[in-house]
Amino acid sequence: MRQICLFATAAMIAPASSLLQSCKSAGAATDETKPYNIVYIMTDDHTAQMLSAYDTRYAHTPNLDRIASDGVKFNRSFVANSLSGPSRACILTGKHSHANGFTDNESGKPFDGSQPTFPKYLQQAGYETALIGKWHLISEPTGFDFWRVVPGQGDYYNPDFINMDGTTEVVHGYLTDLITDMSLDWLSNRRDKEKPFLLMIHHKAQHRNWMADTCNLRLYEDKTFPLPANFYDDYAGRDAAAAAEMRIDNPMHMDIQYDLKMLNPEQTTRLKETYEAFLGRMDAEQRAAWDAFYNPIIEEYYSSDLKGEELAEWRFQRYMRDYLKTLKSLDDNVGRVLDYLDEHGLSENTLVVYTSDQGFYMGEHGWFDKRFMYEESLNTPLLMRLPAGLDASGEIDEMVQNIDYAPTFLELAGVDVPDDMHGVSLVPLLRGEKPDEWRDAVYYHYYEYPAEHAVKRHYGVRTDRYKLMHFYNDIDCWELYDLQEDPLEMKNIYGDPGTEEVTASLKRRLKELQQEYNDPILEKYPL
Repeated sequence: MRQICLFATAAMIAPASSLLQSCKSAGAATDETKPYNIVYIMTDDHTAQMLSAYDTRYAHTPNLDRIASDGVKFNRSFVANSLSGPSRACILTGKHSHANGFTDNESGKPFDGSQPTFPKYLQQAGYETALIGKWHLISEPTGFDFWRVVPGQGDYYNPDFINMDGTTEVVHGYLTDLITDMSLDWLSNRRDKEKPFLLMIHHKAQHRNWMADTCNLRLYEDKTFPLPANFYDDYAGRDAAAAAEMRIDNPMHMDIQYDLKMLNPEQTTRLKETYEAFLGRMDAEQRAAWDAFYNPIIEEYYSSDLKGEELAEWRFQRYMRDYLKTLKSLDDNVGRVLDYLDEHGLSENTLVVYTSDQGFYMGEHGWFDKRFMYEESLNTPLLMRLPAGLDASGEIDEMVQNIDYAPTFLELAGVDVPDDMHGVSLVPLLRGEKPDEWRDAVYYHYYEYPAEHAVKRHYGVRTDRYKLMHFYNDIDCWELYDLQEDPLEMKNIYGDPGTEEVTASLKRRLKELQQEYNDPILEKYPL
């Protein structure tokens, strides 16, 4: 039997496909002798405030911090749609959701894999491409010479993997380890080492319900984490926020058994059966370690009869600990990838990108999850370890967005960037340049309602100082924030005396962006 927390390598299946697409605008050459390799590591729901390169209050992530210390950290990195599948579609296509067709996770409509994506362009340019881990776009991956993905969200323990031949198999182990094992195996044994490569390592971590590896279960139990300043937000003046169903203190939102692991045979909760199915995937050794840790906490919890703020803050502490324990495995495995690149002489010619599909709430506004255009979910970490020839270092303060990744990778590979991509290449920033004309605003649009967490549909614009949002569909309300005076976004100043000029300016900028990106929402809600 595999010992807990050792790394197991699984067998893989390899073959290939490609789709040629034409490009329209000129790209730039990369290295004079050899194109850059790209290792793109993406997690799910990993938020910047839980990454110590950004914020040292909670997390210690030494391996992720290595990427920042050896390269660059983007301080204002945003998503176009704060939801897993849509965010992934924006990244692949370099386009906003309305243009790539994948607006939400609930409709059941698969991502159109026939459309152009940056992996397909890289294939055309002679790159070997691979995707391992979470896909979450309903359709089968395209544009990859090799892929091996988990169905849907995937399982933390002994997960299923879908192979390129259509078969599905259970692979024993902890998912974060396994994705890394498979990625390193591809680098060592599966790729054509004469070709430049794109390797996309997509983790399930840090996705709900934060089931840590058994070797990390006892971490952080002696830690008490400070509450966010707005943990007890009353949502005054923010009707959409008040309607959302993602409060940590509400047992109908954060499930005591599924999310917080307080299994009770005599109690039924909304997500209890799902949690029991997760537990059912464990082998006897894994389940014994799990129960040995959680059973005493379960007994203490049900005998304590906590209420009110004491219960709310107990729930917050359990959430934080589980999240951080899951993060420990992630950080360790990122370290394994960096070590491999160093040890095999690949670092000098390989761009390493670390990001998440969006941010996440860690008790801010009393919440978990994401979706809203508020800073914690709009913002996402973005770290890059740069290959030779790219001279930037330290912090980059220009506003960037996940639609920018595709044109960046194409330019670095010497591939022309198509005119229809909405994003802009970050290569000038990676060279250490300070372009005179850089974007002054980002556009955001969230579509998934009605759905889990009941976050209303909305779109908006964020500038250096201000944020303007419009909630629509079954609601019609605006929110305006001065991020300089109100960084926690607690006071909606829309309609306040004295805000008329800035509101009119932001609405003009919002309309310009909707026209630039050809978002059809402008026809229904003209500005």
